Amino acid sequence: MDRDLPPLRLLTAFAAVVRSGSVQAAAAELNVTQPAISQSVRKLEDHIGLPLLDRGSRPARPTEAGYALAATTAESLSRIADLLDTLRQAESERAKTVTVACSVGVATYWLMPRLSAFYRAHPDLLVNVVTTQSGVPALVDGIDLAIRYGHGRWNDGVLHHLFDEVVEPVCAPSVRSRFGSEVPPAAVSLLHVRSAETSWLTWPDYFAGTGRPVVRGGGQTFTNYVQTTQAALEGHGMMLGWRSITGELVASGALVSAGLPVVVPRNAFHLAQRNKKTGEATEKFARWLLAHARADYGSRAKGAIAADTP
Repeated sequence: MDRDLPPLRLLTAFAAVVRSGSVQAAAAELNVTQPAISQSVRKLEDHIGLPLLDRGSRPARPTEAGYALAATTAESLSRIADLLDTLRQAESERAKTVTVACSVGVATYWLMPRLSAFYRAHPDLLVNVVTTQSGVPALVDGIDLAIRYGHGRWNDGVLHHLFDEVVEPVCAPSVRSRFGSEVPPAAVSLLHVRSAETSWLTWPDYFAGTGRPVVRGGGQTFTNYVQTTQAALEGHGMMLGWRSITGELVASGALVSAGLPVVVPRNAFHLAQRNKKTGEATEKFARWLLAHARADYGSRAKGAIAADTP
């Protein structure tokens, strides 16, 4: 609705007169001349059509309408000032916050364990993590960075190669102990991840890439990598271990190599950053992730097979 409101400068001048008690004091407070204040009050009265000061008294005192308008003006200006403070605080906090999207497995086993090191280096910044079922999370509103697995030819942001992947079958020590130099895939339950993402390397891809006999049917299927990893930890079967996700578990002995060939998929992990201007937190976290990934994964695994499969 279009409402005939007076200029804000007239309202602030009149509110200063009522607050300070006189035109002279209001002029000193606002650092203007007394005639300028008097003129502002008269223009406000003309705009409203009501007297706001009783000029028969010395000093002039606000009328009943004047008191009401001054109180409302003061309250409104205070609320505006509070809102501006809130907006500035929110912007300041946003500049110190970065939101990164990645798959559940990457978040659980790769990103989260490394955040403590980032916070030690940047204690004033905050990282929000959004998990998706997809290996290619979108850079939608509210997402500053996305850790993606795939071909790296996306055009919705600035892309950085994060690291190449290395995949090998892994299992619990109790499973490996039942066999000799390697765990025969046909002799154990194969653990599968059900995903619409065609870029993820599956057991059929692994068999094709390594020339191993295909094991058809059987095994267990899960909806995400975390569930599959937990099943492997509990000795339910053998899974395809991605270095970025199960590497720490293998290093700790919770999982062990099944003694089967290691492959390097042609796809890799990438860091996607929004094209729009990003804040300090996003820039620092992106640089930290890239440096950290390169330090951890500077080279491919020795003896690994470069797979033609995804």
